[in-house]
Amino acid sequence: MSANSSADYQQIFLHDIPLIDVRAPVEFAQGAFACATNLPLMMDEERHTVGICYKQQGQKAAIELGEQLVSGDAREQRIAQWRTFCQQYPQGFLYCLRGGLRSHITQQWLRQAGVEYPLVKGGYKAMRNFLISVNQKVATMPLKVIGGNTGSGKTRLVTELPFGIDLEGAAKHRGSSFGRTLENQSTQINFENRVAVSLLKKQHQGICRWVVEDEGKTIGSNHVPLEIYESMQTASLVVIEDPFELRLLRLKEEYIDTMSAGFQQQYGEDDGWVRFSHYLHHGLFAIRKRLGMERYQALLNELDSALHHQQMGQGSDKHENWLVPLLIEYYDPMYSYQLSKKSDRIIFRGDYNAVRDFLLNDNH
Repeated sequence: MSANSSADYQQIFLHDIPLIDVRAPVEFAQGAFACATNLPLMMDEERHTVGICYKQQGQKAAIELGEQLVSGDAREQRIAQWRTFCQQYPQGFLYCLRGGLRSHITQQWLRQAGVEYPLVKGGYKAMRNFLISVNQKVATMPLKVIGGNTGSGKTRLVTELPFGIDLEGAAKHRGSSFGRTLENQSTQINFENRVAVSLLKKQHQGICRWVVEDEGKTIGSNHVPLEIYESMQTASLVVIEDPFELRLLRLKEEYIDTMSAGFQQQYGEDDGWVRFSHYLHHGLFAIRKRLGMERYQALLNELDSALHHQQMGQGSDKHENWLVPLLIEYYDPMYSYQLSKKSDRIIFRGDYNAVRDFLLNDNH
């Protein structure tokens, strides 16, 4: 491996090595890595134009056109951005789609500007394939699934355990109609990349068994990596059985109090409140057909009343008037039915602490 390139993808992701992604913004938006910064050689329209030229007239003509499009002040500005990054992160690398023309041109222009900066051999495609292989490998390792009714603390337990895979955290979504977080979900590729990097780091610590939360095929707009999802379908289950009152307390804290404060902190008091109210309305609206329109309207009235009391500074306890029937009439029966189809795979039931202790002491 030359000093001007690297094929050690594992070390790049284990240590979050800073990367310059010289692909066009549209490519970066479709999928990238958390440690990468998009400083493109060509912008979207420039890339599109050069691509047409390449197909019609070949590589030489495309290179000449690219040099015409990215010249003068535009070229100097891009080189200046790269130089600043290189000075800030001397341990980093640069890459394009396949480690080919664009990354070599960038490397050459930097060299002419007095900067030697290595590239990633194989580029984005090679690193992406490496992370896909990580998810595939993990799916072959021992895996257990944590189940339990809504509010049982499944996600909290997954994040507490050193061998937990927090799929919902990687997806930036809690997996239900009220599951959105203050962060927008990203592309499927970015979701899969985050999962793989997290797993890679845990594997490096010597972890070779895993637990995940009981999930469907999708978490919001993201799909659970196929190999991991298929492994989940045959894995043993442990089920948290906490008292209803404790589950209700967790839900009110997570979905009402924390989200209300978070929206207002991020968007300001007035706009944040509007967004918080819309979030709850959207969540209830999403399941209106399953509730039936009459029940939906009754719960909506209770939600509006609770929001009014909360906005008047009277606390969030009124939200229990719609949360309690929603749990009893909708979420609990739905999950009980889903769990009944997996009953032959259940190996342990207990409260949160008992399940945690079981998993920590489990050697199988």
